[in-house]
Amino acid sequence: MEFASSLGPMTWHSATAAPVSRDRPVAVIGAGPVGMTAAAVLAAADLPVVLVELSPSPRPDWRASTFHAATLELLETIGITDRMHAEGLVVPTFQFRDRRDGLIAEFDFGLLADETRFPYRLQLNQQHLVRMLAERLAGDDRVRMRFGTRLTGLEIDGDGARLAVSGPDGADEIRASYVIGADGPRSTVRSALGVAFDGFTYPERFAITSTPVDLQELLPDLGHVNYVADPEEWLFILRTPESWRVLWPVPAGCSADEASDPERLQLELQGVAPYGPGYPVIDHQVYGVHQRVAAAFRVGPVLLAGDAAHINSPIGGVGLNSGIHDAMDAARRLARIATDPATGVEAELAAYDEVRRTVAVEYVQADTQRNTDRLRETDDAVRRRNRDEMRAIAADPVRARAYIRRVSLLESVRRFGIGTPPLEMEGAR
Repeated sequence: MEFASSLGPMTWHSATAAPVSRDRPVAVIGAGPVGMTAAAVLAAADLPVVLVELSPSPRPDWRASTFHAATLELLETIGITDRMHAEGLVVPTFQFRDRRDGLIAEFDFGLLADETRFPYRLQLNQQHLVRMLAERLAGDDRVRMRFGTRLTGLEIDGDGARLAVSGPDGADEIRASYVIGADGPRSTVRSALGVAFDGFTYPERFAITSTPVDLQELLPDLGHVNYVADPEEWLFILRTPESWRVLWPVPAGCSADEASDPERLQLELQGVAPYGPGYPVIDHQVYGVHQRVAAAFRVGPVLLAGDAAHINSPIGGVGLNSGIHDAMDAARRLARIATDPATGVEAELAAYDEVRRTVAVEYVQADTQRNTDRLRETDDAVRRRNRDEMRAIAADPVRARAYIRRVSLLESVRRFGIGTPPLEMEGAR
């Protein structure tokens, strides 16, 4: 089976969809944190799942490392947060700083203590959640994990979807009732559906470098999470259990090799805080950054989630979180469809498309773009207004609480819910 460039005018009628069964499981494409979460939620609902992942084993990707309160609430429902806390780092505050003027404002997640059991950020590199869930699902007979397997074709038919795959045992076909495409920004699923991925790419790339050197010993007033504005080279500095991580922009004319040169890395890190012995580097990545949202998050029985549906600047730490929210929303709706004959399939899937795309546009894209622009602003008058605004927000507990609720996605979850039945969503729209 070959991919077409678009599915064209194909329609899908929910009344003819095959029920979820061993013969027609839910297929989850991509075994990163979003796909693994979706599979775990579906398995917890006693649904059969086939998980397809190109990598031969769970991927050791260091990139995202922040879990916000709303996400921890959701992950608690599948019993994984105790393990996450055992390995993670609880961070109750974050700072907005200026590279020239130092600390501008500090925000305390404790303002949310009356609303959530998790009034903080949990710093834990995303590969640890993937590992934890992979270990759990490996012993679950409801889940078939097919690592080292490439999706080579996808067609929608009256019974759900047909997936062509190629893996260690050769070519094969999977018949699925529903599909969750969580296969990243270059999503094969999204491409097969012919769904546009509109938006833009930043002219600069971002470099993120990890070092075991304790930056708080060198900069005693530094927080564990710091957004550092500067018109020439802004920074994002945060602590994880393994290391301190520093992110900075790479100029458009600088190659990945140049940006990764050890002497350049030392120069960048020494510019953050002088350190005589020299900084050891335990991880370094250079990557392109985009602000893009899929034109649709659902085509027939196929749902897009996480980076397959939306990608954004990492400034704000919400990309991973919103992807997990997608996974939870999709899995809860599919579980309800599979177990409750009275559930309106079309209404549920349409609600997923509407809600998750609205959150991606109105919260994730809007806030991460605003955060990034604030850090890299070059106009001195605008920079002063930004500093004054952040100070004023932090000094007012009411405004500070509202700000923290929004940037942590707690506001969007309280507004729309996760997997909320369509009839209960009217007030959120």
